[in-house]
Amino acid sequence: MPPAIRATLAVRRALVATCDRASPGPALLPDHAVAIDGGVVAWIGPDPELPTAVDLSSTEVVDADGRLLTPGLVDSHTHLVFGDDGERAEEFGALASGRTYAEIARAGGGIRATMRATRAAPDEELLRTALARARRLLSWGVTTVEVKSGYGESVREELRLLRVVRELGRALAGQVDVVATALPLHAVPTGRDREGWVREVIEVLLPAVARDRLAEGCDAFVSSTAFGVDEARRVLLAARDLGLVPRLHADQLADDRAAELAAEVGASSADHLEHVSQAGIAALARGGVVAGLLPASTLLLRGSTFAPGRRLVDAGVAVALATNANPGSAMTENLGLSLSLACLENGLTPGEALWAASRGGARALRRDAAGRIAAGAPADLVLWGARSPAHLCWHAAVNHVLQVVKSGRVVHRAGPPAAADCAARS
Repeated sequence: MPPAIRATLAVRRALVATCDRASPGPALLPDHAVAIDGGVVAWIGPDPELPTAVDLSSTEVVDADGRLLTPGLVDSHTHLVFGDDGERAEEFGALASGRTYAEIARAGGGIRATMRATRAAPDEELLRTALARARRLLSWGVTTVEVKSGYGESVREELRLLRVVRELGRALAGQVDVVATALPLHAVPTGRDREGWVREVIEVLLPAVARDRLAEGCDAFVSSTAFGVDEARRVLLAARDLGLVPRLHADQLADDRAAELAAEVGASSADHLEHVSQAGIAALARGGVVAGLLPASTLLLRGSTFAPGRRLVDAGVAVALATNANPGSAMTENLGLSLSLACLENGLTPGEALWAASRGGARALRRDAAGRIAAGAPADLVLWGARSPAHLCWHAAVNHVLQVVKSGRVVHRAGPPAAADCAARS
């Protein structure tokens, strides 16, 4: 009798990183095959067993020739929707000259500069530029991306941005899953009373977001340049009561005790954490909060302190790894750069960094099915030119992606000189 399992696509002779463990690690399976049918993984096992286990009569077969096969990556922290009039590029020059992020923000630059540019940009331009950024992420192996609002200076503007995020998700359907997050506490809108803005967020904005299902989560930036712990607590608890998942920008520029707040409000993730305290790490561990590492942001802000990834992992905190793609502190869609930095500056091993960029990101977004390779899981896969997680992180900031599979369908194929390190061996 022929095998009962049928497949539309199979990847053979791969080093499969399932990333299907609760703790950080790639769970490597050498010389394995993955068979896909109906948009899900139908079978995974040793390559020699594939022909007897799976009916390959109508299957497209890809020979990985020992290369690395991973889950589709999950970028769990981005700000892809924004207008850009070039002012933030000039700020980069100021940073290079020695000015600090806080100094630029206090002078009216930073997030407020992007708010002004975003307000002036029509919806069509915001969608077009966000779509280009998302497709660059796809080319780096990202099959699930979180996108925040946060550049609106009014309730109307914030709702407009979230509607653009919704359109972005529709435009990327079948290629990249888009998870929307409202970020009303990003910077105090120009000319607004901060207490009045917090009340309007709680009483008007969040009910509208929940009613129209414009976002799954609600984020807040706790910092001396943004909002305080008490303000964030009020907004996040109100959001939670409306069914929105709390998330936090936490302890980026100083120890603001935001990690403790993340645990208190049941946040899915606390991101940045460059200055998190040991008490904050313990709180994240107790609360089951995922720690989002954003090392490209630390690098591009010329920060001297990277988030303590090693201490977080050793304390039992799950970690995610994201680009933080935004026009100010991390203007990059290069998740490969983040993988390398996570090893060099956050103290992770290459395998832990890969897990953080896949399974860890999925956990931060509470997407249990994403970021792993397992029978019955969505067939979101990346075939890399690299032959190991170490190779992937070692050749820094180079795009090693050969193919990206979303829901069982190849949605991106790289052309030369992609993955030049890895010529075929047979």
